[in-house]
Amino acid sequence: MITQCQINQPDINAYFEVVANIKQQIRTAQYKAVLGANREMLLLYWNIGKTINEKTVWGNKFIENLAKEIRLEFPTTTGYSVRNLKYMAKFFRLFPDFEIVQVLLAQITWYHHIALMDKVKDMSSYLWHTEKTIENGWTRNVLVHQIETNLYQRQVNTEKVSNFVTRLPAPHGELVEQTMKDSYVFDFISFNENIHERDIEMAMVKNVTKLLLELGEGFAFLGNQYHLEVGGEDFYVDLLFYNLKLRSYVVIELKTNNFKPEYVGKLNFYLSVVDDMLKTEADNPSIGLLLCKENNKVIAKYALKSVEKPIGVSEYQLTKQLPKNIESVLPSVEDIENKLII
Repeated sequence: MITQCQINQPDINAYFEVVANIKQQIRTAQYKAVLGANREMLLLYWNIGKTINEKTVWGNKFIENLAKEIRLEFPTTTGYSVRNLKYMAKFFRLFPDFEIVQVLLAQITWYHHIALMDKVKDMSSYLWHTEKTIENGWTRNVLVHQIETNLYQRQVNTEKVSNFVTRLPAPHGELVEQTMKDSYVFDFISFNENIHERDIEMAMVKNVTKLLLELGEGFAFLGNQYHLEVGGEDFYVDLLFYNLKLRSYVVIELKTNNFKPEYVGKLNFYLSVVDDMLKTEADNPSIGLLLCKENNKVIAKYALKSVEKPIGVSEYQLTKQLPKNIESVLPSVEDIENKLII
């Protein structure tokens, strides 16, 4: 390791800058190498799938015989089981257009594609999940979680209740609308009949990593029961975030019962205070999100009509707690995945 005494004092900072730059170049090259290897493998799988589909006249035994021939020729090579060859054939049938495979689909791993082929039926949903995986760097497990919690339907394929488009300038209003979801699934919080708002809030704080994953891209947690002093009185925001993508403070209020119009007025007040006390000239207007157990969309739309601040109203779901005697015998995700050997 080079010590500072070997370099003139004025050059020390430059030295560390050069070293940091070289390290970053190495990391980038390693990442590109991984992506390149993944891309080549995926294109190979697509071509094998193409060949299998072209030889369907040879009957069902063709895939079995092909798997045996590959195993004999390449005994140490994995990934060419009968099951995986069938996935290759299915992949080609789904995407016969080589260009979309080369440009988009080759940017995620084969194991991501297996999850998508197993769990997604709609082509637009498949492509949307692919783009989001690339954009957010989702692992396969995170991707599966997002599919199973119906993220596509909640964020894209549903009518949302908000005034974002009318209260924010274009195209920022549309971006905020796309970022928020019609409903949120907090499956890391167990539901019981006596649960209170603070119980949910504390569970969110305790599981903040999972909370941020469910909220979506760009959210940074700033605090719960965030203190605001107005006119000599104390007020407390349930949850305060900053979204780096939207460049906005996000105020979230939790309710354990159904939506009521008066909830909007309180959230509108909080947003006015946050805009006045926290927002800077570099920030976009603060955004409010009201999370209710159930949301009557008709009533919520009327409640938001004359509200000045940008607010959305969404439902949330908690997981239902399983009886201990049942929970103890259920297999874990790891147990299931360990049995899925391709």
